[in-house]
Amino acid sequence: MGLSAKHLYEFGPFVLDADERVLLREGQPVSLAPKAFDTLLALIEKSGRIVGKDELLNRVWPDSFVEEGNLAFNISVLRKALAGGADDVQFIETVPKRGYRFVTPVRQMNDAGPDVLFESQTVSRVVIEEQREDFEPQIQISSPKDLVERAADTSSPPRTISKRSALIACVLVLGIVAVIAYLRVPGPTSPRTLAVLPFKPLAANSSDEYLELGMADALITRLSNLKQIVVRPTSSVLKYAAAGQDPIAAGRELAVDAVLDGSVQRSGDMIRVTVRLVRVGDGVPLWADKFDENFTNIFSVQDSISERMARALTLNLSGEEKNKITKRHTDDVEAYQLYLRGRYYWNKRTEGSYQKAVDFFQQAINKDSGYALAYSGLADSYSFLSSQGIQSPRDVFPLAEAAAKKAIELDDTLAEAHTSLAYVRLYYDWDWAGAEREYIRAIKLNPNYATPHHGYAYYLISTGRTDEAIAEIKRAQELDPLSLIINTDHAEFYYFARRPDQAIEQLQKAIELDPSFVRAHFLLGRAYAQKGNCEQAIAEFQKARSLEENGVEMLGALAQGYASCGKGPEARKVLSELLAIDSSNQHYVSPHWIASTYAALGDTNDGFAWLDKAFERRFGPLIYLKVNPIWDGLRSDPRFAERLKLVGLN
Repeated sequence: MGLSAKHLYEFGPFVLDADERVLLREGQPVSLAPKAFDTLLALIEKSGRIVGKDELLNRVWPDSFVEEGNLAFNISVLRKALAGGADDVQFIETVPKRGYRFVTPVRQMNDAGPDVLFESQTVSRVVIEEQREDFEPQIQISSPKDLVERAADTSSPPRTISKRSALIACVLVLGIVAVIAYLRVPGPTSPRTLAVLPFKPLAANSSDEYLELGMADALITRLSNLKQIVVRPTSSVLKYAAAGQDPIAAGRELAVDAVLDGSVQRSGDMIRVTVRLVRVGDGVPLWADKFDENFTNIFSVQDSISERMARALTLNLSGEEKNKITKRHTDDVEAYQLYLRGRYYWNKRTEGSYQKAVDFFQQAINKDSGYALAYSGLADSYSFLSSQGIQSPRDVFPLAEAAAKKAIELDDTLAEAHTSLAYVRLYYDWDWAGAEREYIRAIKLNPNYATPHHGYAYYLISTGRTDEAIAEIKRAQELDPLSLIINTDHAEFYYFARRPDQAIEQLQKAIELDPSFVRAHFLLGRAYAQKGNCEQAIAEFQKARSLEENGVEMLGALAQGYASCGKGPEARKVLSELLAIDSSNQHYVSPHWIASTYAALGDTNDGFAWLDKAFERRFGPLIYLKVNPIWDGLRSDPRFAERLKLVGLN
């Protein structure tokens, strides 16, 4: 009994058996999830012709509402499975705005062909018929051991099979069992690292960036409270907001076990959300669901997604954790929408976006005065307006402190709020004990939250606890491996520790993540200068300045860079620009740039004069006074020890 020819398709090194639902590459099974196999079969049956997206969706998911992203995901899985690691091999062509086309020639086989595995299948069926012609086989598999024993048993029926045939049949059945097990059974351990990707619009013309990113951010906030899994923060998944992103590829880049990929669409008072949880290692879906709700019930949708995903991850949650993943920080939908807009702009990390974030967080608070997360967001926005050299510390840090304290008053269990207050205590109050207390409290509340580890590392390096600081920044990087700021700041710890080679190596990795990241080029310039490679150092300082032409911070960095490399005339020229900006009040100028430039030029008295202005203006990074090499020009002067005491570093 041969295989049905009309259901066998041969292309390249592959044979697809539609009856048995098996894809073989040179006789070896290729693992495909059921829906991916259905997609491939639909394309092969119309090889060379365009198959529309709607047609494929109806064929693969009949009588179901499924977003287009599921189809794109299956196509991505198929391309990887068929290419087998070869980037230049293309079987499936995308026809923009229409669908897909299978471009490799396909031959419908007219016979079983010479393929050994097909012969094995035929032999196994003949054997069954020889054993008993009127018997319709019913295979019940107890274990692989039973299969081997049965295949090796030659004791009974008169027409017994040969050992070779039995072995072939056994291998075939074992292979099928393995494929089925691979597709249906979860891996030996449940996912322990997770990325929630920014949600996509169900329809291209219905995008709502605030809602799409906000849904992801809300779920990240909830799920980050679970100690059994590490959830990548919002800052790490922002780059995957564009339509057409492959969730599996994103998961691999983010180094996670699973990704949650979702879509959201709002129409009037209704909202539709679709989600799927996919294992990154093999692309197997672990869970999927769809929610249609009134928009006022968006919090219920988030509750359901969090709870069901936790079950899909087979997590054993404590009562406290169950409460945390369904905890609502507000019940006011308008306040929530304003908060989403605040986080959207805060994550953009630009001068203008911080001020917009402040405005939206404040509006959210005006709608719900008990919204602790909104107060924490407001505190972070004010703090960053100062730390990024945009506004004077004395103007914004008191506002940040008030917002952070209010957040803690409203919810003392909020790790974000304690992290916000720790930042104020360290960079503005120079309250070392208070900063350490708040960072440790935040880490205890949420040990998988990268930000307090990041901040605590700076506390440690500033106090001279170098080894502990480097261990802490490495922990932050483990939790958020694609964070540009953490990867970049990791190098600054080596710079502070006078280890420029390690700093350069780390910064080169950071620049690979984003060649346009200003801070990475600025710190690379410092590391090269520390190593004595001034030509490369100046090139990096100039690169940083060119990437931020309208900013004052990199102008200051360029002045200090020229001075540290012995280029006095160039340093003084840039220094005069800084002094003119400062005296005109056109823009806030961090006085430490002027002080450190004078120090590197050997103008000690001017260096101390401007250093004192930095103290007067409460410049935050004076906490690095003890370890930062830019102050080496003043370090041997007795007056420097007095300044260390002012910041609490004796």
